Amino acid sequence: MKFSESWLRCFVNPSLTGEAFSHLLTMAGLEVEEEQRVAPAFDKVVVARVLEVNKHPDADRLNVCRVDIGSGEVQQIVCGAPNVVPGLKVPCALPGAILPGDFTIKVARVRGIESSGMLCSARELGIDEDASGLLVLPDEAPVGQDIRACLDLDDRLLTLKLTPNRADCLSLTGVAREVAALTRTPATYPECVAAPVSIATRRQIVLDAPEACPLYCGRVVSGVDGRAATPDWMKRRLERSGLRSISALVDITNYVMLELGQPLHAFDNTRLDGAIHARMARAGEKILLLNEQTLELQDDVLLIADDKHPVAMAGIMGGEDSGITLDTREMFLEAAFFAPKAIAGRARRYGFVSDASHRFERGVDFGGTRRALERATQLILEICGGQAGPLCEAEAALPQRAAVRLRPARVSRVLGVTFAPELIGELFARLDLAYKREGDDFIVIPPSYRFDIEIEEDLIEEIVRLYGYDNIPSPAPRATLSMLPQSEETRPLSRVRQILADRGFQEVINFAFVEEAWECDFVANTAPIRLANPIASQMSVMRSTLIGGLVANVVTNLKRRQSRVRVFETGRCFWRDKSGSPVEGFRQPWKIAALAYGSALPEQWGSATRNVDFFDIKGEIETLLAPLVARFEKVNHPALHPGRSASVTVDGKVIGLVGELHPQWLQKYDLPLAPLLFELDLAALTQSALPQSSEISRQPPAIRDLAIVVDQKLELQTLMDGMAAHRPAIIQDIRLFDVYTGKGIAAGEKSLAFRIVMQDTQKTLQDAEVDAAVQQLMSYLQHAFAAQLRV
Repeated sequence: MKFSESWLRCFVNPSLTGEAFSHLLTMAGLEVEEEQRVAPAFDKVVVARVLEVNKHPDADRLNVCRVDIGSGEVQQIVCGAPNVVPGLKVPCALPGAILPGDFTIKVARVRGIESSGMLCSARELGIDEDASGLLVLPDEAPVGQDIRACLDLDDRLLTLKLTPNRADCLSLTGVAREVAALTRTPATYPECVAAPVSIATRRQIVLDAPEACPLYCGRVVSGVDGRAATPDWMKRRLERSGLRSISALVDITNYVMLELGQPLHAFDNTRLDGAIHARMARAGEKILLLNEQTLELQDDVLLIADDKHPVAMAGIMGGEDSGITLDTREMFLEAAFFAPKAIAGRARRYGFVSDASHRFERGVDFGGTRRALERATQLILEICGGQAGPLCEAEAALPQRAAVRLRPARVSRVLGVTFAPELIGELFARLDLAYKREGDDFIVIPPSYRFDIEIEEDLIEEIVRLYGYDNIPSPAPRATLSMLPQSEETRPLSRVRQILADRGFQEVINFAFVEEAWECDFVANTAPIRLANPIASQMSVMRSTLIGGLVANVVTNLKRRQSRVRVFETGRCFWRDKSGSPVEGFRQPWKIAALAYGSALPEQWGSATRNVDFFDIKGEIETLLAPLVARFEKVNHPALHPGRSASVTVDGKVIGLVGELHPQWLQKYDLPLAPLLFELDLAALTQSALPQSSEISRQPPAIRDLAIVVDQKLELQTLMDGMAAHRPAIIQDIRLFDVYTGKGIAAGEKSLAFRIVMQDTQKTLQDAEVDAAVQQLMSYLQHAFAAQLRV
């Protein structure tokens, strides 16, 4: 809702100005989204009348003008505007004036002729982009008056961001009503007197769809002048409200809509046949609208039609075939109430919106329909002339305003402030809310323009809006707090997140609503949980993995030229479940996932640049799980590279997976490099075994390196599990430090080198004991895996 502040102040004029006025509206729920001046700052520009125009002797396109600026002395000004003529009233910038763009006007000689000022266009004053000629002022503009006062250029334009429930404020009258209530300032509304009826012409009105259109009013006005000029004051108010001037008849309907909130429509009465019907469209019926769009309608669209064909989409837009033109001499003026459900969404279905549909689908004051028709008739007779016919109307069952009970005790409990019944009554009176008392309770009947008052909480909101949110005290909470126990067997989620953050990952929060394609790509989920009412078409299903969101984060960062990305997320995933979970039919486990893309380390001089690999991301899991020890086993997963992925197992239970993104998805999502990622059950990371003490040996360790040759296909994990189970007691640690294939190693085989650490807590190990332990381990390897000692 955009409007001129000066127009609003014609209705109600509180003492508040500028930011204070905007803050008042915003805190009352009418958020001022934007405010701007009509014109930039400038001074010393006055209304001038051109007295005489002569050709410049040395320039074909310049004129020497004699101008009256109201000072008693005629000024000589050189002007090149093509529309300058004697008698014209235009803005004149006097010497010393500073125009927008820091342009200073001085007395100067132009091709040898002295010029004492400048006649201005709208563009030179920063009012409009029109620079085709001088800005022509109304004939009644006083010569010598400051142009800012003449055109009200100190006015502000306010744009309100209204919530859908406040349709009553989609008019100047509605906003003025709110301001009057908030500031206790008396308001003056436009006087709407019944137009004198001087002709008997009328049209029958038939409500064929009374539930969709319970009230329709109309009137024939004949003898109008379709070419009459729109008054400058009306044109200025329309333009400052974001509407362009079309013709006087159309401008009047738009003006009344902005003034009173009631959309109107004007038909050329000579183009109508028979009675006016408010009916539903017939499937396949077509209409050509004023926007030159031809629509094939569905049977749930409300139409205004005559006896032969549709003439308008009710509450949305009129038809081209029945629209008024500059040659219209007889018109039929419409004002109606259309049920919001009958209008909502119909315009958007066909790819457009209108000011009328914006209002009707939210709710228009059905108690002001006749008043708006009379107001429009009054302006038409004043501006375009003509004779008005009798008011024609048809009425069915209008919406009923159910009484709402308000309990003062409930108000105090909800708001935390005690409100006396007398204060509540005063606030309701300022809002024009009629009420009666039943004991301590208030029984409120909402007015016809308030579609948003239905329950007790709505009235409580009205009370606090008027009382002022800033006036609600904010006492510091007082309570007895006790520290919650933190078991050593659990690790808080904050600690898990901090570990990843310390490792250089950044936390992200993605929607749990995702694209259906992600579910199919990353988990082969062909039956995801669908949303009944998704907020967007690309967010139509619930996620069963966090991988899709992290891949999308990488794509977004690459578009912003970020070549190294390390992100993680914790959140719920959603699966269908028939095993009887607490939420019947669904399982909602917490997951944690991380993704690394690009270089393993930030660019630096201390190490060569290399891309992150499987072992980097595997190391992140081991750090995250410590002191738990994980097993990694080869796995196939739809999201991951078939040869570079593994399941993660802790204490015999699979808790997640790790690996490189599948090449197929690299191509689909346009990723130059392969991201490495993991996804784990969060519950496994929040469990932590109690620390167990063990004796630390004071004896020196014995270290031996053992290199063996085994079959190329033998998995390291199988080998490590066997050695761990059959190692002698003095062997404390076995670690792989080298893998070799090539010269000296037969085809189909590989060399693995292990570092074996041996230590006893009671004594220093002798060489014989060390050699025996190594030999025992080697014997096991030879027997179990056909391993050979590499020499």
